[in-house]
Amino acid sequence: MDKNTSVDDRPEPVSRRKFATCAAAAAAGWVLTACGPRRLHDVPRDRLRQLVRDMEREYSARYGTTVAVSDAGPLPGVLFGYALDISRCIGCRRCVYACVEENNLTRDPQIHWIRVLQMDKEHGVDFTHADPYYDPEQVPQEGHFYVPVSCQQCRDAPCTKVCPTGATWTEQDGIVVIDYDWCIGCRCCMAACPYGARHFNWRTPSVPPAEVNPSMHYLGNRPRPRGVVEKCTFCIQRVRAGRYPACVEVCPVGARKFGNLLDPDSEIRYIIEHKRVMVLKEELNTMPKFFYFYG
Repeated sequence: MDKNTSVDDRPEPVSRRKFATCAAAAAAGWVLTACGPRRLHDVPRDRLRQLVRDMEREYSARYGTTVAVSDAGPLPGVLFGYALDISRCIGCRRCVYACVEENNLTRDPQIHWIRVLQMDKEHGVDFTHADPYYDPEQVPQEGHFYVPVSCQQCRDAPCTKVCPTGATWTEQDGIVVIDYDWCIGCRCCMAACPYGARHFNWRTPSVPPAEVNPSMHYLGNRPRPRGVVEKCTFCIQRVRAGRYPACVEVCPVGARKFGNLLDPDSEIRYIIEHKRVMVLKEELNTMPKFFYFYG
């Protein structure tokens, strides 16, 4: 031992019990990963169909209505993108509550995948002066504009890099998804997301049976258990069936645009090529597929 090192500075010895406990936990993690249920993209097709049928029976019995769970995969030749016209958005929050209804978000406690931020025109897009709790009698308020924020569906998504179980990844059509059966609720992805777009279920989500949306997707709006993270999926159950996300359809001023970034004739491509477009926190180089523009 170095003469300048005291006895108190030496590492504490590991007891046999502590070593055995850590070894058992590591072994359990290895067994779960190697032998347990597989991630969606590893599951054989026939096993996946059985899994989906079991879910349909369970959810139908729980909510007293016929539930259909889709396992539709990415469409070939499609890379989804989103654009939002800041000059049109009036801050009405219709998109927020359309998302709640479409995606079976818990009502108690409330979780919102979309947050609408009220900003001062004199400060521009400045998150330090943003107000997510604005509550005037009428919107839009003079001297303010509105920036809705949800998952930015990043090309280089930091959330997918930190997940210790591989429960979240980017699909070929650009949608960042979560397999709720693999999420362990560690919330590393929430810490990694620079947009605050991921949300944790501290309690068992509550959706009244009369309000449940029976059209579900395995990686989207199916019921989530307590203790997992969830987020926007561009309404995966809709867009993979050729429909617009619910928030796009409900917007009363047409501020929201959605389409295929690989289609040169799509509206989303026209916006990117001809409008003043920006992304949030560009300096982080996460390369969002959610764009903001001025019409």
